[in-house]
Amino acid sequence: MTSPALPRTLLLASSLTILFACTDDTPADTSDGTGTETSDTTTGDGDGDSTEVDPFVAWPTLDCDPLVPDLCGLPFPNNVFTIDDPDSPTGRRLAFTEALVPEGDGYQPDPDVWLDSDGFSPGSALLTYFPNVSIQGLPTPVTIEVSLSDDSPTILLDADSGERVPHWAELDMSHGDDGRRAFMIRPAVRLDPNTRYIVAIRGLVDQGGALIEASSGFAALRDISPSDDDTIEQRRGLYADIFMRLGDAGIGRADLQLAWDFTTASDANITERLVHVRDEGLAMFDAGPQFNITKIDIDPFPGIAMRVTGDLLVPLYLDEPGPAGRFTYGADGLPEPNTTTEYPFMVLIPTSAFSEPAGLLQFGHGLFGSYQDVDDSLLRDMAIDYNLVPFATTWLGLSNQDLGQISSVLQSARIDDFSTIVDRLGQGVFNGLSAMRMMRESFADAPEIMGPSMEPLLIDADRSYFFGASLGGIMGSTYMALTTDVQRGVLGVPGQPYGLLLDRSEAFTPLATLSNAAYEDKLDLRIAFELMQILWDRSEPTGFSRHVISDPLPGTQPHEVIMLGAIGDHLVTNFGTHVMARELGIPQLNPAVRPLFGIDQVEQPYSGSVFIEYDFGLPPIPITNVPMTQGSDPHGALADVPNAILTVEQFLRTGVVENFCNGTCDPD
Repeated sequence: MTSPALPRTLLLASSLTILFACTDDTPADTSDGTGTETSDTTTGDGDGDSTEVDPFVAWPTLDCDPLVPDLCGLPFPNNVFTIDDPDSPTGRRLAFTEALVPEGDGYQPDPDVWLDSDGFSPGSALLTYFPNVSIQGLPTPVTIEVSLSDDSPTILLDADSGERVPHWAELDMSHGDDGRRAFMIRPAVRLDPNTRYIVAIRGLVDQGGALIEASSGFAALRDISPSDDDTIEQRRGLYADIFMRLGDAGIGRADLQLAWDFTTASDANITERLVHVRDEGLAMFDAGPQFNITKIDIDPFPGIAMRVTGDLLVPLYLDEPGPAGRFTYGADGLPEPNTTTEYPFMVLIPTSAFSEPAGLLQFGHGLFGSYQDVDDSLLRDMAIDYNLVPFATTWLGLSNQDLGQISSVLQSARIDDFSTIVDRLGQGVFNGLSAMRMMRESFADAPEIMGPSMEPLLIDADRSYFFGASLGGIMGSTYMALTTDVQRGVLGVPGQPYGLLLDRSEAFTPLATLSNAAYEDKLDLRIAFELMQILWDRSEPTGFSRHVISDPLPGTQPHEVIMLGAIGDHLVTNFGTHVMARELGIPQLNPAVRPLFGIDQVEQPYSGSVFIEYDFGLPPIPITNVPMTQGSDPHGALADVPNAILTVEQFLRTGVVENFCNGTCDPD
């Protein structure tokens, strides 16, 4: 691989910094939960048809599910933890109790925090528990195709279409308690919204090779045997439907060890808050928000005429501007501003921008960073070499201001306060959208912004770009799904969902120590992370990346992105990067370093959105949910690959992608 480069500060903030480093909305195949059969519950003619009762899709609402008696809350996600809501797009609404939402460090979170979700996260890990289970022979992150084979022990099925969903299975190795390791099925793709899924498991053996027996509750449903548990008897019709649908897909009931169903949240439920904030907030200042310049450094570096620091005046959708803030809501259930407030920004102006119209380059910093990270050698070089004006705001929620709040939430098990992080991320995205509007519409008119001979700043608003890496690449997909001002963006070393990224991030270890200590039972810990993911979807890529290129959000145009990954990344796992690439629907650029499941390959030069992996010669990453630690971390190593910057600049300017490597982008 020949060499130019993304800056280390661009792709890497600090070790902790990177820690965090379609269907429509018609109701899914559900019932009203009171025994009303849905119109298609009796379809199907496979060997799954049962004769004891007719298929009848209705769910009792339970505190706990006896199908997995080892822990309340398993299996998860699960339709029996929902209630009927005919007014929601899915027809359901989450209904958790204190029995399900785990207590930690002596604190019981409020389960009502999840009441406004109309389904489960489409980025969920699917959780259950089998003591002493062996995972040998199950699909892994590098053998995903096994999950689609006829004899796969684990099955994830779209209940309506019968299509199998690619996935892998793993035990939770993120802690040291061998006796309480969750059995996890991780979809290799983001699940469709507003969709009912069926999970089925068969053929599992223990560490000694003995077949694991089904629980008595599930065996009663499977074998049509009597049960004295009312929650089992209430589900005879439901499981007749589940077994029928599995049978139609060629999956017999006799050897099943467990099966259950769940429904994903609707797109509207996940995205409508930020779409509303964008539409309402930006409409308050069509000509750009007001701003106040607080400092100007003249000629801070050769070729940089000004480094400008200022405050952006924006509507505040939070109840307070600091780390504990959360959205305030209007009567319509959507976020509403309660005042205005100022957030800081920084702009680098190249000398050339006073003689030739310059493009705009919005920078997304790394985790626990700030707007000041735009003052970086690579960004200065790009400003000078390509006549661009880099600028940045702070990604609220995961900034240098937020580490204390995040630590507190994890250490105290106050996962009902996790919405403070999610909502601040939403305000941070809006601040970024507002800053781009300011730069396009009014910044150059500020009387303080004049060249050395009183020349005006020249801005070419048609050249408005986004460039984010690590956190900036992760949250950059949310930004790119929402922006109406930017056409092309760069997502450096990103991934999704956060529930997949955290355990596999070397930088998460310090915070993992806090969260592990909060929960005596490590099965509770895993449920807690999945509950946080439900909330996180409303700002992180799981809720938004599918809308970047196709299926745009309301009032939004399609966009183009280039995604750059570093093989062997210690901080943002490659498996999460691949999930994002599949969700974006982008191909790899040939010659690719390696084939990847579910990701096509295209020849270069290529016009459009694309994914490039860079190989730095590291050994394979672990397939378990632990961090990659071998070798030198390549997360920021693209800073030493000058060809990457050539690729980035050409894509932003023309939409055409070439890798400028001598063959594959590898050490040779």
